[in-house]
Amino acid sequence: MNTIKWMLVVVVGMSLLTSCKKDAPISAADANKIKVGYIGLTCEAPIFTAVEKGFFKEEGLDVTLVQCQWSNYKDVLALGGYDITHHLVMYFLKPIEQGLDVKFTGGIHRGCLRVQASTKGNIHTVKDLKGKRIGVPGMGTPPFIFANRVLGANGIDAKTEVTWLVFPAGELGLALDKGEVDAVADSEPIGSMLIAQGKVRNVADQAADMPYSQEYCCAVLVNGKFLAKNPKATAAATRALLKAAKWVEANPAAAAKLSVEKKYLASTVEQNAVAISHLRYVPSVSGAQTAVKLASAEMKTAGMLSPTTDVEDLAKRAFVQLDGVSDQWLESLTVEKVAGGQVPKIWYIREYAKNALGHEVFCGLCLPNPAQ
Repeated sequence: MNTIKWMLVVVVGMSLLTSCKKDAPISAADANKIKVGYIGLTCEAPIFTAVEKGFFKEEGLDVTLVQCQWSNYKDVLALGGYDITHHLVMYFLKPIEQGLDVKFTGGIHRGCLRVQASTKGNIHTVKDLKGKRIGVPGMGTPPFIFANRVLGANGIDAKTEVTWLVFPAGELGLALDKGEVDAVADSEPIGSMLIAQGKVRNVADQAADMPYSQEYCCAVLVNGKFLAKNPKATAAATRALLKAAKWVEANPAAAAKLSVEKKYLASTVEQNAVAISHLRYVPSVSGAQTAVKLASAEMKTAGMLSPTTDVEDLAKRAFVQLDGVSDQWLESLTVEKVAGGQVPKIWYIREYAKNALGHEVFCGLCLPNPAQ
């Protein structure tokens, strides 16, 4: 065998070994290891709870937390930097349409996005937003996507009939004060803070308005390659996160305290509890599947998905049913109710009637209750 032939044999052999290594199943030693991604947001309370309350350990998992930034969150998941998380459905549908291999496995919570108008203006309905300036924390962010959906569903072309202006999330209220925008699209805890400050009224509230109030904005999300190699760990991690969501619903103040004191996010316990209390952590497997279908359909209507995209096909590609993860299992699941883990009685829940078009929902404003 001459030198050239020998080199070809070596190269081919190495390629085969590399290929086999990539496609090989996860070893028994690594089967229980999983990396969980997070950013450091209020709504990620179930991730922090699942770690601190031992729900991952109960499922036999050895967890490593991987903190990311908004700007690279999708890329890090796609490249295997972490294996699973829970995040906004709308944020990942376009990448999935374009071929990103990730799957939703269960709904975590509802109600974190809003479109709000200045109380100094005359905007009271979505249709009043036509021709107006809307502040967002970034183009392509979940608040921006939600606003696009709402506008499209009300016959407004979000590309030509409104003006989008970008501000840091914490400066949206200031932009309203200075008259630089007429309305804003935001998420928790910014939405509750602006309501509490009397700066805005809700025009579209994902926690209150149909069909969004029953839609899961955040769902468990897994890297497709990891799922294919380790479906058992994926199902176990999904169960841990869904159980944690149920725990957060039963103990919002305790979840807020845990998140802040363990330094998962920068906030006060009170502010974090206010934001968490506005959300509904009622986990559901079927709810996630429905949310994927609804969001896909409205994003297509709003021009955020390709006009040729088959919504049903996209929904099937984006969601997967896991063994041992079902609504029946969730219904049978019980969690503890921690003493003092609920919103303290010295706080009161203010109705939205004055600032939110009469919706019978709460803003979670933390103030002393004179009646108590």
